[in-house]
Amino acid sequence: MIPAIHPMANDTILREVRQADLPIFYTQQLEPEATQMAAFPARAHDAFMAHWAKTMAGGSNIIRTIVADGRVAGNIVCWEQSGSRQVGYWLGKEYWGRGIASAALALFLDEMKIRPLYAHVAKGNAASMRVLQKCSFKICGEDTFPGTDGAPGEEFIMMLSAQDRGK
Repeated sequence: MIPAIHPMANDTILREVRQADLPIFYTQQLEPEATQMAAFPARAHDAFMAHWAKTMAGGSNIIRTIVADGRVAGNIVCWEQSGSRQVGYWLGKEYWGRGIASAALALFLDEMKIRPLYAHVAKGNAASMRVLQKCSFKICGEDTFPGTDGAPGEEFIMMLSAQDRGK
């Protein structure tokens, strides 16, 4: 069992993901403004639960629940894709703008020492760009992805290198 990591801003901690967290994550990913900012479509209930069952069973995945003010605020995930480690996070809308995502990512980077580490962020998602930049991620490329409206979306590829501390 992973102990809760020391608290930071807004009493933010990371802990193991529990089955009881999944319905909260599901509701959070339904928020239309969040899916638009992330340029990632919400999943139907069964598809969402199947995705998380696979994520939780993945041996090399590192997943944490973000807890702020004693409540489940979101999640942070690290996985391997095409030979590199990727990181992503999702925060419920009611927790936006309070420094929680930055605090959670900083805590996660203290725990997860693998570098380089990559993140993909939709070009229009300035808030997520700022979270990554606060944690020393730098733009290392650009790409496109299938957009939620059928048109290609544009994203920045960001990297935290071995030389960067991550905070």
